Amino acid sequence: MPATPLPDAAAPAAEGPGHPAFSPLYQQIKGLILQSLETGEWKPGEAIPSELDLAARYRVSQGTVRKAIDELAAGNLLVRRQGKGTFVATHAEQHVQYRFLRLAPDSGERDAEGPAERRILECRRVRAPAEVARPLGLRAGDAVVQVRRVLAFSGVPTILEDLWLPGAAFKGLAADRMASFQGATYAMFELEFGVRMVRAEEKLRAVAADAQQAELLAVAPGAPLLSVERVAYTYNDVPMELRRGLYRTDNHHYRNDLS
Repeated sequence: MPATPLPDAAAPAAEGPGHPAFSPLYQQIKGLILQSLETGEWKPGEAIPSELDLAARYRVSQGTVRKAIDELAAGNLLVRRQGKGTFVATHAEQHVQYRFLRLAPDSGERDAEGPAERRILECRRVRAPAEVARPLGLRAGDAVVQVRRVLAFSGVPTILEDLWLPGAAFKGLAADRMASFQGATYAMFELEFGVRMVRAEEKLRAVAADAQQAELLAVAPGAPLLSVERVAYTYNDVPMELRRGLYRTDNHHYRNDLS
């Protein structure tokens, strides 16, 4: 696909009256690569063109392309593989399936307890109330898919989740489709609906289980739970999922690496 050549200098962009801002050239190339990812020119798991090919395509130096790719790799949008090239990151790979799940078992690594067992309690299309529509960038009353499920590890119900997804992007999503998919939920969104979650924001607080929550999670009413609200975004910061989870922490802890 031909691309408009860029000058070998930073391009000015307006930033308020009388205050021009300058976008470094590698940032412009990063934006063009991101545009190709968003439009699906290169699918998750596929290799992107080499740095030399991209440099020729955009008519810039290889170093400029490398710097743009470095930033996209740091943001987990691309993955470099020694001797093989650069690939579009995907949730379908085993080592990133739980990238957004920070709950870890006290006894050791998550892999030791096996994959989550999913029980879908509900999956239906509803009209979004204002508190759901707002974080998804929708209008109140727009169609969303609402999912409620329990995730169990080693047979122990550990997470109760409610998910809301934009109805237009997730047409055809049903309980049996979610239950039968072998792999991470975000991998299903990516492979079957073309929606790749690239980042997420979370809010945490401590809560006490009500009677219904306690029954579903097999704890006593009033037991302490960790409430996690997550908004997940696809390319260009478009919100595509609101998720509210209640986590048991009697045998698990929330772990986050800060750098």
